Amino acid sequence: MSFINYSAREINCKIVYYGPGLCGKTTNLQYIYAKTNPSAKGKLISLATETERTLFFDFLPLSLGDIKGFKTRFHLYTVPGQVFYDASRKLILKGADGVVFVADSQIERMEANLESLDNLKINLKEHGFDLDKMPFVIQYNKRDLPNVMPVAELRKALNYRNVPDFEAVASKGVGVFETLKAIAKLVLLELKSR
Repeated sequence: MSFINYSAREINCKIVYYGPGLCGKTTNLQYIYAKTNPSAKGKLISLATETERTLFFDFLPLSLGDIKGFKTRFHLYTVPGQVFYDASRKLILKGADGVVFVADSQIERMEANLESLDNLKINLKEHGFDLDKMPFVIQYNKRDLPNVMPVAELRKALNYRNVPDFEAVASKGVGVFETLKAIAKLVLLELKSR
């Protein structure tokens, strides 16, 4: 749930990038960070290990305009992709205002995508959230690789809600800001409806 700081006239929203290991969650945030005006962003914090690029989370505060005189600040997080970091995934999801599911488009990664999407639903439910009732978008990443599934098949398998979805090559910035803008818009619409 968004946090409102009345003295600073600021609304803080949390967006979580979720998906299987090495699907491009961290790459999305790194690209956003690299291309965002320095005055609109905070420090990018990334905790990495030798074996995995993001062990815990990336956190990027990003300012995106005003709502009724309040500055909106988006805090972007990624979860670790591996299933054995499930406790960290749950902790990072707590208080999420919106979720971006980053799917790996490679044919051999479909099972990992499905497992991660199921895990997302379960973890949200433990926090009292329902994925069907919250701002949610999907990104089909790694579209530049030779062994990718057709988008129609990815949609059929992953986008049961018919939410906004985007093809992406996060390493080149393709689809990255389109995904971010879509989830930010959905989160802001949700905030305005309260």
